[in-house]
Amino acid sequence: MLMANPLLLLSLASIFSCISLAAAARAFFVFGDSLVDNGNNNYLATTARADAPPYGIDTPSHRPTGRFSNGLNIPDVISEKLGSEATLPYLSPELQGEKLLVGANFASAGIGILNDTGIQFVDIIRINRQLEYFQEYQQKLSGLVGRTQAQRLVNGALVLITLGGNDFVNNYYLIPYSLRSRQFSLPDYVQYLIFEYKKILTRLYELGARRILVTGTGPLGCVPAELALRRSRNGRCDPELQRAADLFNPQLVQTLGELNGQFGSDPFLSANAFQMHMNYIYNPEAFGFRTSKVACCGQGPYNGLGLCTRASNLCQNREDYAFWDPFHPSEKACRIVVEQIMTGSVEYMRPWNLSTVLAMDAAL
Repeated sequence: MLMANPLLLLSLASIFSCISLAAAARAFFVFGDSLVDNGNNNYLATTARADAPPYGIDTPSHRPTGRFSNGLNIPDVISEKLGSEATLPYLSPELQGEKLLVGANFASAGIGILNDTGIQFVDIIRINRQLEYFQEYQQKLSGLVGRTQAQRLVNGALVLITLGGNDFVNNYYLIPYSLRSRQFSLPDYVQYLIFEYKKILTRLYELGARRILVTGTGPLGCVPAELALRRSRNGRCDPELQRAADLFNPQLVQTLGELNGQFGSDPFLSANAFQMHMNYIYNPEAFGFRTSKVACCGQGPYNGLGLCTRASNLCQNREDYAFWDPFHPSEKACRIVVEQIMTGSVEYMRPWNLSTVLAMDAAL
């Protein structure tokens, strides 16, 4: 009787284990800017990075991870809700083998819908490059589990994309009389952004994404950086930046509805991030915050000037602060937003919230 090669059996078992895991788990892919970047910029020659203390102060290791947060960010909390480990940054050398089955985070701080957004940060992964990396990822995955299984994993994955805010704060309004503000009136600029974003979202669908969670911009005029830069009195949100968000977000929702009609089966989910954040900004005490105007880490008025560094003012209790640094919400605020993504009414999520989508997909 011929004896099987034990090394061959072990290799086959490993392959079948990968295939089984890929079939059972729901992968998660993330695209966008610093709100969802979990460390890609650590590997780039850019100033848009969060790899030094006190970033990460509330992680288990109390060390910076590349997230623009005191701890976890929105994708991390969504991963918790999915019951899976957090995705690794695509540029991380650890993203190989079975780690590929979890998904990948392609986001890069500083980017926008437009290629000229964030040019001051130099070496960042612009959205078209993120999509190219997504194609590259799928080739790696195919090498691991085969082309058919790789396509099944990508089609069944959840995708999060967060873009748009930087196109205003780090482009149109970055300096007085910026190139884009001279080129476009605000309404025309918003239409241009939507036109370009629609092409990005269509490409994401063409690359196999079938459950795509798209967040609108948050309340751009209410972040501590803008309160400080625009010399807000009594913490009043800047009306011009709020107007930009008010113009952009409804048009994005409309575009997502059009894409759903075009592709069928409602692949795009719209998250009203503006209202999710405004709830705790308007009434911080109701959500257990002491302030939604002052950043935990920063300097100057509202702790809104400069970067969060070792030399910054640093609050003692991050649970009291809605904003971690001049631009980014604290982990606690991120958890509030994700709860609305999971269970929110049609005011927050269209056409369904994420819990409903997960239940629907599980029933298929």
